[in-house]
Amino acid sequence: RDFGSHFSINRMMGMESVKIRLEREQNLSFLEFNYAILQAYDFRELRRRYGCALQMGGSDQWGNIVTGIDLTRRVDGQEVFGLTSPLITTASGAKMGKSAAGAVWLNEDKLSAFDFWQFWRNTEDADVGRFLRLFTELPEDDIKQLEALEGADINTAKIALANAVTTLCHGEEAAQAAETTARQSFSEGAIADGLPTLEIAEGDLGTLSLIDAFIQIGLASSKGEVRRLIRGGGARLNNQALTEEDKTVDAADFDEEGKALIAAGKKRRAVLHLSR
Repeated sequence: RDFGSHFSINRMMGMESVKIRLEREQNLSFLEFNYAILQAYDFRELRRRYGCALQMGGSDQWGNIVTGIDLTRRVDGQEVFGLTSPLITTASGAKMGKSAAGAVWLNEDKLSAFDFWQFWRNTEDADVGRFLRLFTELPEDDIKQLEALEGADINTAKIALANAVTTLCHGEEAAQAAETTARQSFSEGAIADGLPTLEIAEGDLGTLSLIDAFIQIGLASSKGEVRRLIRGGGARLNNQALTEEDKTVDAADFDEEGKALIAAGKKRRAVLHLSR
């Protein structure tokens, strides 16, 4: 009632994100259609409450940002600004963003420093040089040497990328710890201290399912995902493929230090720690 009069259906229908969906005859829900209004109101509130004058985003957000600029001008008589940049995609065409699977969060409470490091370590070969230039402050001469590596040697460049980006975001100590954890876990086969850890109470033994443990530690987002991993041989406990979907966490799963290693695929690992 208070803000709807400031939005034109004609203009919203002309937004690129809407036009593309309609041209492709893809489903467009009422909520999705009105997302521009929500984002515009959010921008206006950020300016009003916190003095936010600039909204940054990918080029696909241009229409939504401009809508917020217009709403703020109409309602509050204030000038705000928008800045967009081309969407960053991987060599395979996958979008890098918070809505994509495996989002790269900067906050450690959203994504641990180790998982952050692992994301960059697992960069596709074709992206290494471009990402070194986009996300690090390494000298151009160093980048040229790293991107020229081939075969197994390209892993050296990926580690350099992971260390440089993690250092910028979390600090050098966190980057070195993540590299050590990865080396111990993947190269040496040890249960490294820096892996994400889920504390297991003795009272949960025999009752907590491994499927729930995978979800709680963040190796999967749903029970269906874990079941698919098990059926495909991608879920592992102490380096052994899981075959029982109803397997519970038992005392025999832990070593003398009260640790058990679980893995989803080859690159995502975590530790179950038995609290005694």
